Amino acid sequence: MRMASLTRWVLAHKRIVVVFWVLLTLVGMASAGSATKALKQKISVPGREGWVTNHQIARDFHGTGGSESPLLAVVTLPAAGSVDSPATTRELRAVESRIQSALPGTRLAGYASTRNRAFLSSDRRTTFVVAYPPPDTSQAFEDNPKAAERASAALAGATVAGAAVHLTGFDALSVQSGGGSGPGVLLEALLGGVGALLVLAFVFGSFLAIVPIMMAVVSILTTFLVVWGLTTVTEVSPIVQFLIALIGLGVSIDYALLIVVRWREERAHGLSGDAAIVRAMQTAGRAVVFSGTTVAIGLLALVALPLPFLRSVGYGGMLIPLISVLVAMTLLPVVLAKLGPRLDWPHIRDDDMASRSWTGWAKLVVRRRWFAAAGAVLVLAALALAATNQQLGNSNVNTIAKKGDAKQGLIALERSGIGSGALVPYEVLVNGSTPPERVAAELAAVPGVHGAVAPALPAWRRPGAAVLDAFSTPDASTAGGRTTLDRVKSAVRSAGPGIHLGGRPAQDKDFIEAVYGNFPLMIALIALITFVLLARAFRSLLLPLKAVVLNVISVGAAWGVLELVWQRGHGSNLIWGISATGSITAWIPLMVFAFLFGLSMDYEVFILARMREEYDATGSTDTAVVRGIGRTGRLVTSAALILFLAFVSLASGPETEIKVLATGLAAGILLDATVIRALLVPAVVSLFGRWNWWLPKAPARLLRVEPSPSRSSRRLATELE
Repeated sequence: MRMASLTRWVLAHKRIVVVFWVLLTLVGMASAGSATKALKQKISVPGREGWVTNHQIARDFHGTGGSESPLLAVVTLPAAGSVDSPATTRELRAVESRIQSALPGTRLAGYASTRNRAFLSSDRRTTFVVAYPPPDTSQAFEDNPKAAERASAALAGATVAGAAVHLTGFDALSVQSGGGSGPGVLLEALLGGVGALLVLAFVFGSFLAIVPIMMAVVSILTTFLVVWGLTTVTEVSPIVQFLIALIGLGVSIDYALLIVVRWREERAHGLSGDAAIVRAMQTAGRAVVFSGTTVAIGLLALVALPLPFLRSVGYGGMLIPLISVLVAMTLLPVVLAKLGPRLDWPHIRDDDMASRSWTGWAKLVVRRRWFAAAGAVLVLAALALAATNQQLGNSNVNTIAKKGDAKQGLIALERSGIGSGALVPYEVLVNGSTPPERVAAELAAVPGVHGAVAPALPAWRRPGAAVLDAFSTPDASTAGGRTTLDRVKSAVRSAGPGIHLGGRPAQDKDFIEAVYGNFPLMIALIALITFVLLARAFRSLLLPLKAVVLNVISVGAAWGVLELVWQRGHGSNLIWGISATGSITAWIPLMVFAFLFGLSMDYEVFILARMREEYDATGSTDTAVVRGIGRTGRLVTSAALILFLAFVSLASGPETEIKVLATGLAAGILLDATVIRALLVPAVVSLFGRWNWWLPKAPARLLRVEPSPSRSSRRLATELE
């Protein structure tokens, strides 16, 4: 009744509603650039040794080092060359001077300035210079591509004993992979909108296809405006912009699609004018409210994790579904009232009857429900089992760039035996009177460490403090790299008081432990709140439990795809020509969860809400399943296809991490819309029969809804399913 009252009020005040949203959209469009620039929070892990140490290093050494990865100038001398010859020493010093001139304030060291064997390969032919440039405050993720470009230009044509000098490092590799050259977030959303329009045109067979796109534009731009305001109160992570663009596009189109399809159905059944709109809002609109609320809570639950940047993602992400719901509840009814009948042309598709193909599919699943459920469970179990082998950390550095000067430098480090681990050194902060040279000597003896150096240079020393570097031979993403990190951490702790381990590998491990150590708490919180909301929406105890379990399984299956395709390389090399990453970047599974939980819940609510409605009308579970899938199957599949194509497009970007994220999202959406929603959901609902609708009086009283089932006990007792 409340939904009907709201809709009637909106339809009675069309001009106010339209002016309100048009103004917000125009202001949001004008301020989108400013909103994006205001997103600046960096990843931090307060209270953890690695982050605290890196923070102190950055503070005491003018922002150089700590959690930021260095640039490395690498050279392999010819067979007749000697690293100790005066001419070679002069040329190596010239390399250091070129970098220092191009990047003033850089903390660097090399063999020429330290005479330390840590900078040499065992055959003394390959050597490198490690350089920590001052940070670029305009970069949101602590990367520094501009420094890599300037250093590369400064070293162009440089040689040592006739051998070329190669600049490598994470930033240099990223620049040469094309990272940062892709389209902006809003342009990606626009490209996704074009693909969505084509799918919607097929769904509607009329100009109504533009209506969900209109709602998405309003929702996305308004959300950017509100997030801009949020940045005046708290720092917000740049990740939020991707959530707004991609989840905003998905959920706003989903919500509009569900309501518009229901509006056309009511018109086909004889209702017209405002009556059809009110009826559509009472049914589909109510499902949208519950779905949007659930998605918002799922994202807001990120505040349960003890990391500021993730909490900001929770606050920002919560706004996306809520604003999309507000647009669907207010602006969409006005658009349908004023433009709906005229846009519903040429009306190729008729919504009077449910989809024949989806109705036939649902009947088949109901008849073969045990086989359908078993088949779906086997697929999902296999993928979920693969997810248990997932290793979290940085991707193998060999996957960043396929060619270029930076790649040649990396290959030189690996072939010489120095190892790719040198790209992310362990930074050790020595406070007090302990000689840094002694600590470096102890770390150099740790298995897996190529060498360690404590340069007696002004940039590496401060009154009462010094910083030293230890270079791991194995890549930090490998099992050997993780073992070496543990050994280095033990050696640092036993070296004496006031000595702390920093560097990127240490902070990454802190991040993983902080996030995934509390991950079960976050999932439990989301599950509990989602269960309560859906129990009230479906007037059932079993349906919301099933929805929560299937959503978690859906995410687990997507994680399994990441493990198989990227960590093991079963597909990454075939599709993109990129070898196995060895591990999955730590933030990616978390973002896959945040994206997929909300989007999957949308589909679950749409399907089960219609099944609940059909059950209330017929009292038959199997009939509810068949009619529910018949009415929502095409809708859910179309919505999933829109997002799947958007994520596939995202995977065409140059950066490996973006490809990995897009793979997880695309696979998750595909699995959710096919194996879970089209196969497992109808099979399981049919199997549980009347127990799907069970809600005793006591919990119903707590939820403030009517007990369920709505049919008499006698009829339910005799129902054969």
